[in-house]
Amino acid sequence: MSLAAPPQDPHAPRFRVRPPANWMNDPNGPFRWRGRYHLFYQHNPDAPVHANVHWGHASSLDLARWEHHPIALTPTPGGPDEAGCWSGCVVDDGGVPTAVYTGVDRDHSGLGTICLARAADPDDPALTDWTPLPTPVVTGPPEGLDVVMFRDPFVFRHDGRRRALVGAGHGDGTPSVLLYDCDDLADWRFAGVLLDGRDPAAAAVFGDRATGWECPQLFATRGGEWVLVVSLWDGDPWTTGYLTGRLDADLCFSARAGGLLDHGRDFYAPAVLQEPDRALMWGWSWEAREQDRAGWAGVLTAPRVVDVHPDGALRVTPAPELRRLRAAEPFVTAPGRAALPAAYDLTVGARGHTTVSLLRSASGAELTVRLDPGEGLVTLDRGDWPRAEAGAPVSVHVPPGEELTVRVLVDGSLYELFVGDRAMVTERVYHRPDDLRELSVTPGATVTGWELVPPTHG
Repeated sequence: MSLAAPPQDPHAPRFRVRPPANWMNDPNGPFRWRGRYHLFYQHNPDAPVHANVHWGHASSLDLARWEHHPIALTPTPGGPDEAGCWSGCVVDDGGVPTAVYTGVDRDHSGLGTICLARAADPDDPALTDWTPLPTPVVTGPPEGLDVVMFRDPFVFRHDGRRRALVGAGHGDGTPSVLLYDCDDLADWRFAGVLLDGRDPAAAAVFGDRATGWECPQLFATRGGEWVLVVSLWDGDPWTTGYLTGRLDADLCFSARAGGLLDHGRDFYAPAVLQEPDRALMWGWSWEAREQDRAGWAGVLTAPRVVDVHPDGALRVTPAPELRRLRAAEPFVTAPGRAALPAAYDLTVGARGHTTVSLLRSASGAELTVRLDPGEGLVTLDRGDWPRAEAGAPVSVHVPPGEELTVRVLVDGSLYELFVGDRAMVTERVYHRPDDLRELSVTPGATVTGWELVPPTHG
């Protein structure tokens, strides 16, 4: 089934990865195998609530058209994952795609086990069948550490050897990332703490609110810089952050810059696929509304290409393959007013103060994006579409310059803003029946927008 099938719910994104119904959270194991991209995700097939977690599965040849596959991982009664197959990654283990994931048992108290499942038929390009191993490769956190949160393995390569990270939180409230040697996936050896919340660079960027770091991801850029991404847990999912720096031969990570990965309030638990020439990232966007009646909850963001600027700041842009979703001709090419479709890809360039209105309520209030190139400031103001926890504008600062560009990807209720290639804002906005989708842009700006349509070309 195509993921671009027309939804019944107007808030449901049509062009991003999500199951047809029920719950979704973290993206897991982005993996490329025999020319196809595979993307797994946390999924409750029975209800739109976080429980009974399986691994859902979709794949794509081009990052634009996605197809559903049968559920990849199912909790095993009496097994180490009987209460849930939680987050992890997928790696090529001697020619066999292998899922490395968190198993949660019935006595789960925050401490997961590290489990493996192997593709039953590596020659199947769809990778539809998976066989879990009955025994975890890691039964819990290392002895001698007061670890109260332990989950989300991520396997990477460094100096020709396979290593792994595991997200952790300690009894004294300190978050950390644990490091393992796992060149043999059946034999994991604890190699120490890669980084924790007491590190000066981490403390300066993340503060002290988080008590655990979930879903750690570590990858190298083309320039040799390393990027560490963590999801900040404070008893609930909070936000995401990154550090850029150096990873030396002794696996000591030295950070030189960092910041929030996404400045919006609806982005968490990103997963990274390291390709030879780039790194791709997907995140989970949760719901900011009551979801039981809707029958579905959660969506994955558009794939994002991640790199590092010379100053150490993250460089993030939408994957170029997303252009395949653009209609043959743009619906707007100049400032002014234009009707907006339910899904679109819009770029606005400003050399002076510019206001972009994307939505108007019956009372005349507007959802706006304001650009100030001289200050390097972009502000998303959604005051008339408030959230339960806050309706305050979201402001993003980037280096000032003569021109400031914002690209806006909207798909149903999912809004993704890219401020140049230096900042992201992901938010969910739920339109009311009498809201008007209308674009209005200050004169003097440059504007181009395309409706998103199912691709019909290669």
